[in-house]
Amino acid sequence: MYVVTGATGNVGRTLVSILAAAGAEVTAVSRGRHPVAVPDGVRHHRADLTDPASLRDPLTGADGMFLLVEGAGAHLDMAEILRVATESGVKRVVLQSSQAVGTRPESASHAPLHAIEELVRRSGLGWTILRPGGFASNAFAWAESVRTTRTVAAPFGEVGLPVVDPDDIAAVAAAALRHGFHDGRTYVLTGPALSTPRQRAADLAKALGEPIAFVEQTPDQSRQQMLRFMPAPVVEGTLSILGTPTDQEQRISPDVAAVLGREPQPFAAWAARNIAAFR
Repeated sequence: MYVVTGATGNVGRTLVSILAAAGAEVTAVSRGRHPVAVPDGVRHHRADLTDPASLRDPLTGADGMFLLVEGAGAHLDMAEILRVATESGVKRVVLQSSQAVGTRPESASHAPLHAIEELVRRSGLGWTILRPGGFASNAFAWAESVRTTRTVAAPFGEVGLPVVDPDDIAAVAAAALRHGFHDGRTYVLTGPALSTPRQRAADLAKALGEPIAFVEQTPDQSRQQMLRFMPAPVVEGTLSILGTPTDQEQRISPDVAAVLGREPQPFAAWAARNIAAFR
């Protein structure tokens, strides 16, 4: 049996479906109070990582756990979460971390997640750490402006990053949960090519079948926008990656292809699959 935390998110929702389709017993964990739609045969359990004791019931007897932490995870008692997992019989944990833990380990925005990685490695459990780069699904932040004014506003319009499709992250996570071959490995997950904000707007326009204007924001305009829903250290770390990525942050990682036996999906494929949100 596999437990998927963050089961209603961009990665968790797909991961639950992949595991269920493979015939695995799955418990989908989320903290929301509203009803959650899950595939037939999947159990849903409400629990919160900020309350490790709430995880004991869904984790009891689980073979593996997909661990998704919100933000950088500084607010979590990860040692206690891992203790509960171990006592509940969990054998393997797959942690969704961030590429920036490897490229910017001392940054205020990612240092807490770096510490969480170390706790997972020392937990005594089988472990796999996933370090995705920027998510293709971050483009959902443009959905309202595309729907209402057919515009996309973003900073650093010509800076390319190899954004990764969350469905590819989920597919790698499913493989890591099900196969011990991946224990002890850290995978960097990216898309197949560099993609600039301007190019992503063009991909959305093609999928939509209508023009979309790209509006270049200043870094400060973007900063003020992101501060509405992100802590200041995370905002600064994000802007730094978007505007001045390191060579490693622009590198196309081979890890998705190595795990899945196929190339990662480009942003254009994600846009075509999700274009209903932008109509």
